[in-house]
Amino acid sequence: MPGAVLIIILLSLFGIGVAFFYMKKVMDIPIDLGLEKEESDKLKAIHGAIAEGAMAFLKQEYKVLAIFMIGFAVVIALLIDDHHTENVSEGIYTAAAFLFGALISIVSGYIGMKVATAGNARTTVSARNNIGDAFRVALNSGAVMGFSLVGLASLGLIVIFLVMSAILPENLPNNVLMEIIAGFGLGGSSIALFARVGGGIFTKAADVGADLVGKVEKGIPEDDPRNPAVIADNVGDNVGDVAGMGADLFGSCAESTCAALVISALAFAGDINGMLYPIMITAVGIPISLLTKVLVNVHTEEQVAPALKRLLMISSALMAVAMYFVTAAMIPDTFIINENEYTSMGVYWCFLSGLISGLAVGLLTEYYTSDQYQPVKDIAKSCETGAATNIIFGLALGYKSTVLPYIAIAISIFVSWQLADMYGIAIASLGMLGTLVIALSIDAYGPVADNAGGIAEMVGLDKEVRRRTDILDSAGNTTAAIGKGFAIGAAILTSLALFGAFLAHSQNLMRELPEFGASYVLVNDITLLDPIVFTSLFLGATLPFLFSAMTMKSVGAAAFDMIEEVRRQFREIPGIMEGQGRPQYGQCVAISTKAALREMIAPGVLIMGTPLVVGFLFGVQAVAGILAGSLVTGGVLAIASSNSGGAWDNAKKYIEAGNLGGKGSEEHKAAVVGDTVGDPLKDTSGPSLNILIKLSAILSLVFAPFFVNYGGILLG
Repeated sequence: MPGAVLIIILLSLFGIGVAFFYMKKVMDIPIDLGLEKEESDKLKAIHGAIAEGAMAFLKQEYKVLAIFMIGFAVVIALLIDDHHTENVSEGIYTAAAFLFGALISIVSGYIGMKVATAGNARTTVSARNNIGDAFRVALNSGAVMGFSLVGLASLGLIVIFLVMSAILPENLPNNVLMEIIAGFGLGGSSIALFARVGGGIFTKAADVGADLVGKVEKGIPEDDPRNPAVIADNVGDNVGDVAGMGADLFGSCAESTCAALVISALAFAGDINGMLYPIMITAVGIPISLLTKVLVNVHTEEQVAPALKRLLMISSALMAVAMYFVTAAMIPDTFIINENEYTSMGVYWCFLSGLISGLAVGLLTEYYTSDQYQPVKDIAKSCETGAATNIIFGLALGYKSTVLPYIAIAISIFVSWQLADMYGIAIASLGMLGTLVIALSIDAYGPVADNAGGIAEMVGLDKEVRRRTDILDSAGNTTAAIGKGFAIGAAILTSLALFGAFLAHSQNLMRELPEFGASYVLVNDITLLDPIVFTSLFLGATLPFLFSAMTMKSVGAAAFDMIEEVRRQFREIPGIMEGQGRPQYGQCVAISTKAALREMIAPGVLIMGTPLVVGFLFGVQAVAGILAGSLVTGGVLAIASSNSGGAWDNAKKYIEAGNLGGKGSEEHKAAVVGDTVGDPLKDTSGPSLNILIKLSAILSLVFAPFFVNYGGILLG
């Protein structure tokens, strides 16, 4: 077994082992640590309701996904028929890789959800001791998601490589092998579509219903147990921000790796170290992240937010050093792509450019969404003149906040393209994901801390406990915004890398067709002067807006059902407002679940159907135009939506902290309206656009043989 393969397997298993170590640390904490019997019974009941609701949603979602996975695997097996691989049914093998990638993504989400719903109550009881204990429990819960997901991703990629290498003919070209393995990325990304969209609709339906009826109409605090939607709201934090974000970044990791593998098979045909370098990047991040986590501790309240940022900074610095030596060892000093010569150090600088631009995008996102900086304070001040000016200022902030992140990403694209062609873009996207374990740990930490505060409120624990959990939650809100910016930036680079892999793959296929010949170059054939390309570019540019409108309308429809149910319970159940009547929490969870599963189908059909229909009717050039148009506008819209929503949320929290009139003031009411408008933007439509631009590209890459052999029927 080659040394690179063995190292990747060992590091992957190490990551999974670390995840189980932290899982045990969390689970070993008694859920009723130091509580009186009455408090313990309350906490167990609330914690059980949240965990049960989250798992019930996952089970219902997975039933839908099982049907989709089997159906789409059949479509892959039937439609993908690459004529130059005789005696090899590429479609069947690609379908198998697709199912494996989907299964790994599902397992990762399940593990993360299970531990997040176990860690929330344990964070609450640990906060009774001190802030340091509570921080460690919340971060350890998040670390289970980070280490397990990345460990499973790298292990899944190397396993599918070894299995396909063993069962496929020895004389099969490496590029065909990697194209089959791309099905793994498609499987992960497909699950991410439904996890992100479905989870986002669930959480925002519950959140909007709880806020508009509970906080605005009834004037009761957030997480008040009298609110019938409060359990559904806490469940939503997990299904949207843990399972949804985890599936999203699992998809980015798998897709960018698959894009790099497809191109590396052409550049390093006889060099297994060079071919497996993309998987090694992900695997190396595992021990680096563990070292980073060990180096960062929290003892006081003031250290919480800086500690989370230090995790990102330290892991980025350590990855930059480690990958210099890994790149020098695995990449040949010189190699050829598209008849141009590139160097191993050029590849390292591609990695570094992605790492730095990812950090820049994250920090810029923090600047525009944290209440420590002027942009959010300006939005809060705009609430003095009402909700309308708050909305105007928030939209303006979102639009403005796209410029600097796009410049950072554009610089990374230019540098990487110059240094290693489209392979450099793929490596840059993996560079941005180099600290994925830490990014996921921090992101999953957020909903755990948020749930911990809600549980403290509902159980009626001492106000000091809620104050400590609010400190953890506040830091988590900032890092969650950073995580969303990081995910969007990674999606943009990943999509561009997949776009390059799609063109390279299609070009190779076309060269073997008599009507094109060995000298055919697809890239030179794609020009804006071609009416098919130009028209499809315009159509692609509209896709993110249509998708965003569909997901926002889905949230609105689901929230309408939730609002009606919450109002009904306040109206019909005696004694709710006095704390004597018990709300029907399960009914609200059921409404969110049903709405999420119903509403996630249409956006999914839009994303997955568009490239297939366009490619079949108009061919490869039209698909290239669709991908380019949706990539450029989708990234901008995603950043603007996410940052507007995050800024509105933190402007509300800034006022609730006692500024500009504090809770209950007219400014606060205006801020709540802005936050309600921003909720579907930052947690549903904005992050879901990541999936649109990535999934469209990986789908096109996998179905390139279908487009080349059978596409363009309307053009003859």
